[in-house]
Amino acid sequence: MRDIPARLLPDLLSGFALLSRLPLPDHRGTGARSAWAWPLVGAVLGALAAALADAAMWLGVTPGVTAAMVLAFAAMLTGGLHEDGLSDTADGLFGGWTRERRLEIMKDSRVGSYGVLAVVLVTLARWSALTAIFLHGQHWSALVAVGALSRVPMAAIMAGLPNARGQGLSHATGRPSWGGALIGLAVGGGIAFILAGLSALPMLAAAAAVCLWLALSARARIGGQTGDILGAAQQLAEAACLTVLAARI
Repeated sequence: MRDIPARLLPDLLSGFALLSRLPLPDHRGTGARSAWAWPLVGAVLGALAAALADAAMWLGVTPGVTAAMVLAFAAMLTGGLHEDGLSDTADGLFGGWTRERRLEIMKDSRVGSYGVLAVVLVTLARWSALTAIFLHGQHWSALVAVGALSRVPMAAIMAGLPNARGQGLSHATGRPSWGGALIGLAVGGGIAFILAGLSALPMLAAAAAVCLWLALSARARIGGQTGDILGAAQQLAEAACLTVLAARI
């Protein structure tokens, strides 16, 4: 990892190509090697969402509507990648009785009741926390810190669990090393600590707890991780971090 300065731009562009729909040069070829930079991608996406929130509140939009606009904008920035993963994960892990059937459900583009409930409840939790944060005008630090920290579990789960399907986006991306995942933790945790202070510690603990539960469930039910599991991890980590921040305001 001593060559990180030379790899910063290609790995960052690779991260944006993988995790966003921003029209940037495509460096997807670096794959899982870019996992350490995913928190930087999240921080930039969080900053863009915070800028939108600034504009909305300057125009007099209420905190609740601003929170809804931010969530919609965030989904547009990622193409709904993480929300789709959360939906498929809930349907697959809880809607099938065998490993093969669960993987089949997760691959199906149709959305079931578990998926709808998961997206609605997690989005409601994010919206409620964001509304409280907007009421206190602390959205810049919150959105950037949470954007960074919520991308950390994806790399950790990829490093810790094998790919369950042997195909798909996660398989094509590859498997990051534990060294890369730990550097990503340092990057995401550092950004969160700078912006949120000591609140970064309970944020990290909450994200780790919910994503550990997800990882253990995925290992037990499908034998590993998939791209959908990683998307669900980001959404659950984001909801957990925002909830902690809202409670500590």
